[in-house]
Amino acid sequence: MSACRIVAAVGLCLVSGISMAQTPTSAPTPARPGLDYSLIDTMRNEPAIPPPTPKHEVKETFFGSVVHDPYRWLEDADAPAVKQWIDAQNAYTEKVMGGFKDASAIAKRVGELALTSTQRFDPQIVGDTLFYLRQVPPQPQAVLVAQVWPQGTPKTLVDPNTHAGAAITGYWPSPDGRYVAYGTAEGGNEETTIHFVEVATGKVLPDALPCAGGGTTPQALVWDANGAGVTYVRLPLPGSVPVDRLQFDAALYHHVLGGDAKRDTLVFGKGLSKVAEYTLLGSADGKRAAALVHAGDGAPDTVYLRSGHGKWKLALGTDANIRAASEVNQGAAWDGERLLVIAYQDAPRGKLLTLDADGQSTLLVPQGEWAMHSVAPVKDGFLITEVRGPDWRVQQYSSDGKFMRSVPLPKTGIGVGTIASSASSGQALVTYSGWTIPTRWVEYDAQHGTLETVFEVKSAADYSKIVTYRLDATSKDGTKVPVTVIAMKGVTPNGARPAILNGYGGYGITVAPRFLGSTLAWLERGGVFAVANIRGGGEYGEGWHEAGMLSKKQNVFDDFHAAAQALVQNHWTDPAHLGIMGGSNGGLLMGAALTQHPAEYHAVVSLVGIYDMLRSELWPNGQYNISEYGTVTKKPDFEWLRAYSPLQNVKPHTTYPAVLLITGVNDPRVAPWQSRKFAAALQAANASQRPILLLTRMNEGHGVTASFSQRVGNTAATLAFFAGELGLGEPLESAK
Repeated sequence: MSACRIVAAVGLCLVSGISMAQTPTSAPTPARPGLDYSLIDTMRNEPAIPPPTPKHEVKETFFGSVVHDPYRWLEDADAPAVKQWIDAQNAYTEKVMGGFKDASAIAKRVGELALTSTQRFDPQIVGDTLFYLRQVPPQPQAVLVAQVWPQGTPKTLVDPNTHAGAAITGYWPSPDGRYVAYGTAEGGNEETTIHFVEVATGKVLPDALPCAGGGTTPQALVWDANGAGVTYVRLPLPGSVPVDRLQFDAALYHHVLGGDAKRDTLVFGKGLSKVAEYTLLGSADGKRAAALVHAGDGAPDTVYLRSGHGKWKLALGTDANIRAASEVNQGAAWDGERLLVIAYQDAPRGKLLTLDADGQSTLLVPQGEWAMHSVAPVKDGFLITEVRGPDWRVQQYSSDGKFMRSVPLPKTGIGVGTIASSASSGQALVTYSGWTIPTRWVEYDAQHGTLETVFEVKSAADYSKIVTYRLDATSKDGTKVPVTVIAMKGVTPNGARPAILNGYGGYGITVAPRFLGSTLAWLERGGVFAVANIRGGGEYGEGWHEAGMLSKKQNVFDDFHAAAQALVQNHWTDPAHLGIMGGSNGGLLMGAALTQHPAEYHAVVSLVGIYDMLRSELWPNGQYNISEYGTVTKKPDFEWLRAYSPLQNVKPHTTYPAVLLITGVNDPRVAPWQSRKFAAALQAANASQRPILLLTRMNEGHGVTASFSQRVGNTAATLAFFAGELGLGEPLESAK
């Protein structure tokens, strides 16, 4: 599971959807009580100087190149010296950030803005029942809810808040809606255990399926047609393989309700791939299933089909270039008895294929000007969500692939989320949000082409005074990169605005406009927030992704640098007031940005990032990332990895920006030692007086299952750090 999927989930979700970009308008001419808003949980009186970090001489040779690794000792999290070092770094970070004069006020405002009305996520409609996740801020975690659709009374089925540190990781209703399988994990580690609840009674069944994916390989499940059992992803059980193999060799197992999980039957995937990752899709009646399997995060899917309890049969190989991973998009869906899939073979923006029961494929919708992102069935047709840069739309087609109409959503400034629908209903539930629009659910009438709002989150403040602008940055090779600039009305370019630029650029993940939420705390003080839709993502289709992976990864860094230059060239800011941020794969981006262009930025916040590319594949999830980044076991790959690996490109006696690195000790996707080693190297090399800080969260992981307070705390720390380093002012009169 990609190091990066957080961003879509954690790094970028940091600021309540600090995700991504949009709204084309011309740029102007230059001219709650009781909540704990503390930044981190250490309160020690330590001097504001970096703790000393010993160097131990370690050398390694790759294809004749000697690489020094003096901070390798920091990889051992269980060593007493490492634990002491982490404590000292947290104390240093607390001391420095405690000196920012507006830190408390900003943290308090971030908390206030996070207190929206009830939030809903991930809807599914099965028969006449709507299932979804619901969170009432400041409730730590979302609960699983069912209600008769559309006007029934909501009923809580599962509340993980009764178990401290637990979170729901996913859910799967049975075809008849009688049961719901749901995953849980604790402490941010994402190690999923699947449970079952009976919808009518709320009774939780005794069945528990451990090691059901999470972290390295995604969870996935599909029900039997009669609801008596499930097929699910399972990693090896402890004791069945050596410890270092527990995060590999995922396969599909079958469980009968009421049975012992230890006796579940292996049904598919043994020996398929060490880094196999599955997406499972069941037809509405449960009689058919599809398994889309890829060997690592950057690889295309192989498609297998199954009828009833029959064997899985190969339908499409990797040459079709299908990429339907549910964590990235929803590029496949059942439409009655046929499977709809988005494929990229000879179609970098995607084309829609249909697979019949025998696995025969037929082109249904050819490639267009916009990139296909996801597909959802509807009676007598289907809906395709499309993206072009920061713009999103949903198109309706008839069953034979003829275009019918565009769904009347806002034309710009939004990102489309889940579409809950079925081939038997002319109604579809479309979810979306935008920079100034909190999550909204609309019911789409496919027969008449009309929308009706059925749910919307009420924000905690007024976002109507926010204005967005669109810039086109020109990358090193001439590629145009869209950049969205966001500011309060009346905040115009003056050449020195405190500005934050956000980016991601990996795994085909599309960075979409999401509700700004607590980022308003930055904007209402005169700050500027910007998002770059750089290569490596899916904003223009799979071709855009492929142009930023493996040997072409430097394009990602060049695009981001061009976006930063565009902000300066258009007089929004200057290097003395420019901050940059990103998480996970976006953390790698931050490391590359600050080591390649240290003078271009004044402050950097990087969350759960990858910085030592020469050793990242030694962490279990690093093996899954090889198809995206490459491997040091091959000379060509080593050369491009060594060329941009942030840790190996830290230069002594260099004036680096102020840096805040944030990591979690339970992160299953990116090794926490990545941040430790990078922080130590930067502290030793830094020739400036700007701080290099490391914040280690003790009960957190990659951020995927972070609680409400954890998300608020990270946002508060991020904005307070930028405010202190970039000189953010007092709240504007217009924002009061």
